[in-house]
Amino acid sequence: MRWDDFRRSDNVEDRRGGGGGGFRVPTGGRGGRLGIGTIVVLGLLGWALGIDPRLLITGAEMLSGGSEYSEPAPQQTGRSGQPQDRDGQFASAILGNTEDVWKVVLPQQVDVNYQVPRMVLFSGGTRSGCGIAQSATGPFYCPLDRSVYLDLDFFREMRSRFNVSGDFAYAYVIAHEVGHHVQNLLGILPRVQEAQRQASQAQANQLSVRVELMADCLAGVWASHSDAKYRSLEPGDVEAAMNAASAIGDDRLQKASQGYAVPESFTHGSSEQRVRWFTTGLKSGKVEACNTLSGGRL
Repeated sequence: MRWDDFRRSDNVEDRRGGGGGGFRVPTGGRGGRLGIGTIVVLGLLGWALGIDPRLLITGAEMLSGGSEYSEPAPQQTGRSGQPQDRDGQFASAILGNTEDVWKVVLPQQVDVNYQVPRMVLFSGGTRSGCGIAQSATGPFYCPLDRSVYLDLDFFREMRSRFNVSGDFAYAYVIAHEVGHHVQNLLGILPRVQEAQRQASQAQANQLSVRVELMADCLAGVWASHSDAKYRSLEPGDVEAAMNAASAIGDDRLQKASQGYAVPESFTHGSSEQRVRWFTTGLKSGKVEACNTLSGGRL
């Protein structure tokens, strides 16, 4: 992937080397009801990309004024200026490119102005508007502070554990999280969280799958427009991204963990679904093509 010439984002906060923060998990009530899909997501060293699972499965209470989550601790501050290491520069460049693409695409296609998210780079753990951010839960987007949280060691884990490598595969991870930010700007995340609050666990899981597959598709939309304008893709890049999407499908993760898959517990989608929806966004370049909430086949 050609990313060296991408504009570096000014919205990166580098907290690497900083400590974590206190977070009280939900106890009792509906907020404490975690299904097997969530447990698998949290337990497999975060091999589920996406929005913080605490928000998608139990987070409606947070947005509606519930008290099961403690107030986030004051935000930690990171180093100012651009990260100087290659991985930090890469993350900043990809975020900058998503900003440049979505600032054009979102108003043109859905008549919504794009408001940029923040990216927080951390190591080990840090505080977020949604509670504690830990490496073990993988990259995630917190809609409460409109920030993407990323421990860059995640990319090394992708290489060592799943044999997934290549800059575009890693860019897909960031673009997927930014896809959740787009959903938030469109008002999709609050509506889904409210629906989950009224749903059974299986229904809530299905809604989570639809949100995650939409983010995969939106990552494809970004890649389509980035390549059209900046000629950023090189031979093998798309295959690398699809390999990454396939590697973190719920079916593959569950089979690796417990030897079998439980589809009704999926929260992110199967490998086939994740590849197909990313490809849908890549080929169409259209936000409207990513409507996974219509109730149709996933």
